[in-house]
Amino acid sequence: MIPPPSLPSWPRQALAITSKDLLLERRTGEITTMSAFFASLVAITASVALHSGPDTTFAVAPAVIWLAVTFATVLAVSKNWQREREDGPLRALLVSPIARNAIFAGKALSVIVFLIVVQLIVVPVVAVLFSVDLAASGAGLVIIAAAATPGIAVAGTLFGAMTVRTRARELVLASVLFPMLLPTLLAAVAATRELLGGAPVSELGDYLLLMAVFDLVFTAGGLAMFGTLMDG
Repeated sequence: MIPPPSLPSWPRQALAITSKDLLLERRTGEITTMSAFFASLVAITASVALHSGPDTTFAVAPAVIWLAVTFATVLAVSKNWQREREDGPLRALLVSPIARNAIFAGKALSVIVFLIVVQLIVVPVVAVLFSVDLAASGAGLVIIAAAATPGIAVAGTLFGAMTVRTRARELVLASVLFPMLLPTLLAAVAATRELLGGAPVSELGDYLLLMAVFDLVFTAGGLAMFGTLMDG
């Protein structure tokens, strides 16, 4: 008697979901193009409205970067979940033997990749608009982004799942997500401001630790709550 095929391990299940999202995005380019364009538009508009000389660079540029990334997150998450709802893929995922939290982890990983692409576009745009020296601060910005992006993506994925069945998804998602991201965003903006002001990365430890804590909280909460949310 032939034994039934065994399920892939939990990491392979999550990576399969991520691979599916990235393959679809590679074919269409819809999420990254739309999110990057909108984030760049936010950065350009903010620079026109707020930039008043070299003195504003350290005060305004960090907020512009993370504001643009946050708005891009809303678009990326909303469209990512909308794809799953159209024509029933989400229902097929939920009735499959894949672990619910593996679905959540895979979706969150794909959002992280989308946000990395957005940041690779937005940060140079802001650097040009506000005369930021990326050669001096680029490595520090990568470290700050590495600490902030997982929490933003995981929280966005969780609340995107909550709002996927609503009509005004973007509005509801933004209304719920922005208050939850305030600690991470404030820490990211403060750390970026200190970095652009000349502080070494070694002095940003408190901000990085705060972002790491919220990364863990959002990740643990998402993994624990996702199945209940989908069954509700």
